[in-house]
Amino acid sequence: MLIGFHTLTPIPEIDMPDLKSFLSKTIDDVSLPLSGHYSGKVRESYDAPHGRKVIVATDRLSAFDHKNLTTIPFKGQVLTQLARFWFEQTKDICPNHIIAYPDPNALVCRNLKMLPIELVVRGYLAGTTATSILKMYKAGKREMYGVTFPDGMHDFQKLDRPIITPTTKGEEDEPLAPQEVVAKNIVPKDVWDKVSAYALALFARGQKIAAEKGLILADTKYEFGQLPDGTIVLGDEIHTPDSSRYWIAATYQKRFDAGEGPETLDKDVVRRWVNEHCDPYKDKIPPIPDDVRVATSHTYISVYEKMTGKEFPFPDAAQNPKERIKKAVMDYLAKNP
Repeated sequence: MLIGFHTLTPIPEIDMPDLKSFLSKTIDDVSLPLSGHYSGKVRESYDAPHGRKVIVATDRLSAFDHKNLTTIPFKGQVLTQLARFWFEQTKDICPNHIIAYPDPNALVCRNLKMLPIELVVRGYLAGTTATSILKMYKAGKREMYGVTFPDGMHDFQKLDRPIITPTTKGEEDEPLAPQEVVAKNIVPKDVWDKVSAYALALFARGQKIAAEKGLILADTKYEFGQLPDGTIVLGDEIHTPDSSRYWIAATYQKRFDAGEGPETLDKDVVRRWVNEHCDPYKDKIPPIPDDVRVATSHTYISVYEKMTGKEFPFPDAAQNPKERIKKAVMDYLAKNP
């Protein structure tokens, strides 16, 4: 067992190709002959005609405010296709930005004016980043995000009720109390009331479906935008291993009672390794070892299969993934100008 992988989940073996052979074939970026290019932490976005955008998910993994900490085989495809599953499962709660999926790594969506905040909904005392409630709680803070936490709480403890912990978007996320979002005029009150209600409803649906799959959705992040007419729409991604923390439900209570961390299925695989080898906010982060990258890929694929109930559709290894994506997107736009 790898050092630092004490919470990796012993899941059934997946019938998959040797993931090590794909470490040199990961998608670190994608270039399309379209205007309005923007490179985010994980995704490349472009403008398309008639108020549309093209978004391509790369295999980059970002953490600790590092945009490209490493790449993970098939991560972008998992993010795109798992979000696709969740957008379908929640479209009755909140409208989303999806129009079409021309490629496993790419989507065409409505162009939104994104709100300048992220809404993280938390159901447990957990997290590894500087803005997480567990990290701040262990540092002695009891007033966080407008919520008073009692003394004596334990790592990974379930909260009395889910809470919303908003943060600003930028190079460094700034934690905010919900009342500060309106007081600082970051978004109007009517918009905040709408998106916070959407976030709690989406999280409740996510926890319910995850529980049916034997998982705990411990926390997650949502991003919303607006159409030109002011309609609030869910954008970015939903309930993926990048935006969410998943635990195995069957062993949670026993491990919690024993003072052990839960078995996880999310990108905390990499975060934990980094935390055990350096202070990511002060030290230079060492290169992520190949075995950690492979284990993380296995975790992402496992989440997809466990949640959707489908086998992961591995692409043709003989194809150049960047060229495949480019052709699929441009063919779609040519047929749907």
